[in-house]
Amino acid sequence: MKSILFVTDAWHPQINGVVRTIEYTAHELIKRGIRVEYLTPQSFRTLPCPTYPEIRLALTTKGTVRRIIREHDCEHIHIATEGPLGLLAAAAAKKEGRPFSTSYHTRFPEYVSARVPLPKTPFYVWFRRFHNSGTSCMVATAELENSLKYWKFQNLMRWPRGVDTDLFQPYEGSVLPPDLPRPVFMNVGRVSVEKNIKAFLDLDLPGSKVVVGEGPQLDSLRRAYPDVLFTGSKTGVELAQHYSSADVFVFPSKTDTFGLVLLEALACGVPVAAYPIMGPIDVVGDSRTGVLSSDLRTACLEALNIQSDLCRAAALEQSWSTCTDKFLENIDAANRAHGTTSA
Repeated sequence: MKSILFVTDAWHPQINGVVRTIEYTAHELIKRGIRVEYLTPQSFRTLPCPTYPEIRLALTTKGTVRRIIREHDCEHIHIATEGPLGLLAAAAAKKEGRPFSTSYHTRFPEYVSARVPLPKTPFYVWFRRFHNSGTSCMVATAELENSLKYWKFQNLMRWPRGVDTDLFQPYEGSVLPPDLPRPVFMNVGRVSVEKNIKAFLDLDLPGSKVVVGEGPQLDSLRRAYPDVLFTGSKTGVELAQHYSSADVFVFPSKTDTFGLVLLEALACGVPVAAYPIMGPIDVVGDSRTGVLSSDLRTACLEALNIQSDLCRAAALEQSWSTCTDKFLENIDAANRAHGTTSA
C-alpha cells in the first residue's frame, strides 16, 4: 500500500473520536512511508449541522468530489463518516471503480433517539446500504460488531483503537483549584444530551465533580449544577494533566461505540467507572482497571480502590502502531476477498 485517501465529514476544529482516530492512524501510515491525503469539509463552503453547529456540512457535488479523488489518485479510499462527503465519495468511488472501505464510529440512530422520539430502523436501513457498498466496514469492538450484525451489516472487520501513551501519562500535581474537595470524579468529552452527563451529575458522591469539554448542553448544565466545575475544552498536555488530576474517570454515556477517553484516562493512571455496555465492556473488560455497574454511584465509589499503576499498565498495551497494522491488514484482506485491485 503506497497511498490512502481519508474521507471524513468530521474534522478540525472538532475534537472527537473520529478526528483523533484518523489523525493518529495517518501519523502511523506516514511513518511507514505511505502517502496520506484528506477530503474534509475544510475544502468547501459549509453549513452548520442542525443541533450540532460545530459540525460543518460540506456544500459540494459528486462531480467535484470525483475530480478531487482523481487528482489525489490514491490506491485506496477510506470513508470514515456517513455525511455529505462520505456519501458523495462512495458514489464517486463506485463510478470510478476504485476500492473503498468504511468505518462505523457513531451510533447515530441512538444519538437521534436520545434527542427526539424517532424510530431507529429507518436510519439503520440507510446506514446499512451505505456501509455494505464498500469492501469492508471497520468497527472498534466485538460489541459493536454483534450489534451491526443484528442489523444485517456485512463485511465487518475489527479495527481496534489505541492511545498516545507519551502524551497521556500520569503527571505530578494537580491543575485543578487547590481548594477543590477530594476525591475528584471527572468526565471528559462532548457536553451534549446523548453523552448522558446528567446521570453523572445527579449522583450523590463525596468530594467534587469536574466536566471537561464543550458542547450544546454546557450552558444549561452550568446553570443547573453550580457546584460542578466545568473547565471547557482542553487539549494536548493540558488535557492529560486534567485527567491526571482526577481520582476516578466517570463515563455515563450509553451511546458511544468505543470511547477513546476511556483509554486516555487509563493511560493517565485514572480508573474508570461506567455502565456495563458497549465501549466500557471492551476497554475495561476483566482488566480490573475500572468498575462497570448498572449502579453508576457504586461503580464510582468502588473505582476509588483501584491502583493507578494497574490502569497505566493496561493502557501501555494499546498502541496506535498495532491498530494501524490491523487497519492495513483489513484493507488488504477485503480487497482480495472482493477481487479488487489498486486504482
